[in-house]
Amino acid sequence: MSTPAPESSPKRWLVLVAMTGSLSMIMLDQTVVSVALPTMGRDLSLDPAGQQWMVNAYVLALAALVALGGKAADLLGPRRAFRSGVTLFFLASVGCGLSPAGDLGEATIIACRTLQGAGAALMVPVSGAIVIASFGPGERGRAMAIFAGISQIFVALGPLIGGLLTEYVSWRAVFFLNVPVGITTLVLVAIAPVPAARVPGTVVRPLDVVLVVAGLAATTFGIQLAGTAGPASAPVLALLVGGLAATGWFVVRQVRAADPLIHVRLFTDRAFTGDTVVMGLVQFGLLGLVLYSSIYLQELLDLGPMQAGLAVLPLILPLTLAAQLGGRWFDRAGVRGPVITGLVLCAAGTVLWLLALPGLDYALQTPGMALVGVGLGLTLSPTNTDALARVGVTERTQASGVVQTVRQLGGTLGVAVIGAVVIAAEPDLPGRTAGPAGIAAGFGVAAGAFALAAVVGALLLARRVPAPTGTVKLPAGTNPSAGPG
Repeated sequence: MSTPAPESSPKRWLVLVAMTGSLSMIMLDQTVVSVALPTMGRDLSLDPAGQQWMVNAYVLALAALVALGGKAADLLGPRRAFRSGVTLFFLASVGCGLSPAGDLGEATIIACRTLQGAGAALMVPVSGAIVIASFGPGERGRAMAIFAGISQIFVALGPLIGGLLTEYVSWRAVFFLNVPVGITTLVLVAIAPVPAARVPGTVVRPLDVVLVVAGLAATTFGIQLAGTAGPASAPVLALLVGGLAATGWFVVRQVRAADPLIHVRLFTDRAFTGDTVVMGLVQFGLLGLVLYSSIYLQELLDLGPMQAGLAVLPLILPLTLAAQLGGRWFDRAGVRGPVITGLVLCAAGTVLWLLALPGLDYALQTPGMALVGVGLGLTLSPTNTDALARVGVTERTQASGVVQTVRQLGGTLGVAVIGAVVIAAEPDLPGRTAGPAGIAAGFGVAAGAFALAAVVGALLLARRVPAPTGTVKLPAGTNPSAGPG
């Protein structure tokens, strides 16, 4: 990557606007379809598994290809890779919006959701690295709080926006919304000082790409299938064994490679590992909560799409406020305080929320939702900021790719595992996706993920803010993007 915008330049704020807009669009699409799913399911004849794949096709493609996106930024240059990703993303969004009703509808929209994820994978790795490089240590926490905090607000706003468009326009407008956002982002990238230099010597090995995509896809499909076919069924075991074997082979190749697709040796830094694992576990719980709370509100409380969107405000508003508090807390004291506090609140809030689900009383659920929102706000920005600050400027694209791979993998596994638990708990519900007991059981899994993240954070997160040059040191003479062999 070329020299980033100077840390004292006013243009660094334009960079922040461009990168925040792109990440917000990406994050929005993880949850914006959740409220629209019941309506889409009727129009496109989606069964519960098809509804899960509507969310997971996007997140899985993003998880499997985001490391390739980091390589693409080195191979093509950050500006060109980013613009290619934005273009693919909004064109795939048009494809989703134009999906036909009938037999072809499900296959078309899941294929286009996969392409959306691939486009997002080209954008995500470079965006965070550019923001980190554009701001000095004294402003970095605040900038990343805006970058990550606003994008996470759009994760939470997804159900509200999706409900508004579904009820008053069409579920197809949920996808067409990305077109003007994508075009605006391209205009901003043309104006903002986004680096364009390529990294010499970058190599992408096709076998690595095949292994990581096939391994993650087979594992995720096996977990989802376990909810209906049973965990000991032959297809489930075959998918899990094959998926884990391919993923394991991929990891071995990365350890041995001189120019790996994913630089797994970044995990030799204890604090970087803690940040990354915490983000993966948080995303595991978050996507499952958003998906099944939307289904609960519409199918069990009989709320319309717009009402269901408004019903998530007790989660959104606290998240919005706490995200800024988390960024400032990180600047003052480092990552441990805000993150461990936030994770404890997430776990406690989810338990409080799930205990109110069987009573079918929305008002009793709002205290738990609010606690989860505060916890997420305190957690998300500091972990992302700390992880990227632990590597030097030239390694941040690769580090961002690793972080986002684990984060999105957590999300896709969360949807698969929580979905399997929800379906297995109440398998026979004609005309419904899930019942209150099943959704409560799924929320219990999410609470466990948040609690596990708190334990990981207490064991691994650093006690001090990293130095400006980072704490992960790569051997001299290696490709800085690829890392050591």
